[in-house]
Amino acid sequence: MALPRWALPEYFEDVLPHEAQRIERLRRVLLDEFRLHGYQYVIPPMAEFVDSLVSGTGQKMADAMFKFVDQLTGRSMALRADTTPQVTRIDAHLLNRSGVTRLCYCGPVVHVLPRTMTASREPLQIGAELYGHAGIEADVEVLRLLSRTLTLSGADAVRIDVGHIGLFRALSRLAELTPESEETLFNILQGKDVPALRDFVANIAEPARSGLLALPGLYGDANVLVRARDVLPDLPGVHSALDELLHLARHFGERSLSFDLADLRGYHYHTGLMFAAYCGASPTAIALGGRYNEVGRAFGRPRPATGFSLDLRELAALGPDAAIPGAILSPLEASADLETLVTQLRAAGEVVMPELPGHAGDWREAGCDRRIVLKDGAWRVVALED
Repeated sequence: MALPRWALPEYFEDVLPHEAQRIERLRRVLLDEFRLHGYQYVIPPMAEFVDSLVSGTGQKMADAMFKFVDQLTGRSMALRADTTPQVTRIDAHLLNRSGVTRLCYCGPVVHVLPRTMTASREPLQIGAELYGHAGIEADVEVLRLLSRTLTLSGADAVRIDVGHIGLFRALSRLAELTPESEETLFNILQGKDVPALRDFVANIAEPARSGLLALPGLYGDANVLVRARDVLPDLPGVHSALDELLHLARHFGERSLSFDLADLRGYHYHTGLMFAAYCGASPTAIALGGRYNEVGRAFGRPRPATGFSLDLRELAALGPDAAIPGAILSPLEASADLETLVTQLRAAGEVVMPELPGHAGDWREAGCDRRIVLKDGAWRVVALED
């Protein structure tokens, strides 16, 4: 049976007035907060040439995109599936600053398939990126801004898990893995499949074998990092990664971090610290981020970079459902006093809508809970009668 004309594709949905207002209010709060921290707002285009959108992100990102042929150039274009490569391009070529650059953004991205069974194929992605500083101070700043973002959203029971791709890469080099074997190992560790991991490392020499076997058990609070120094091989890459993780642990006393040294999401993309935020009401990560110094290489400027992004629609749904004041119904009368009152109400943030003639429905359906009436010779706001 044919679908009705009003039906949407699976995992796409309309956002109705109440939810849309809730999302928009949070968007304004977060972008204003980013601005107060020095992050400048940019609006990249929804579509670009494919080779630009996938720069530095790997085949997985390319597979997530809706692609089409540009009728003007004949080149392959795509709808963006992630905004970070676009912001990196802006930093590299349009702004071309030599020092630190802080940028933020908010806009829809489109995925060929949903990332989870409950996710939308059109997330409203909001994020912040910091370019031009390779030190741990930039990672601390970005994590603090993510923490502030989650606090402002009102999401409860938030946990931020932190890992470091440097540990995995150091152990992979020590084990002398091929790119194909490294990919297999990544999938095993992501699935926390310990029996498969034992089989995989059976023919790998020590100490790489013991180090890889230890990774799935290294998760928890900052004490995990102390234990990791004892059980992981004595390698420069291991030491530097653990030093950065310990630095973070010391700087986040007000919101404790948890550490998962086998969480390798986006390992093709990240070059250092990685983090994911979880909320008690959500089964999957609500925010992802980390360091990605190599993404700009395709644009000729491999600048140090770190940042985070999340789905604003998902985040808004996890926060409290704050009451939104209703609108005020105003009569259609040519009165200077009435126009003055309406102007004052709107200046104070009230929604005032004219009472158009011939309205057949209930004004409450339009969002009104009050109206303006002429009482004792003056215009006054009163409750909307049933």
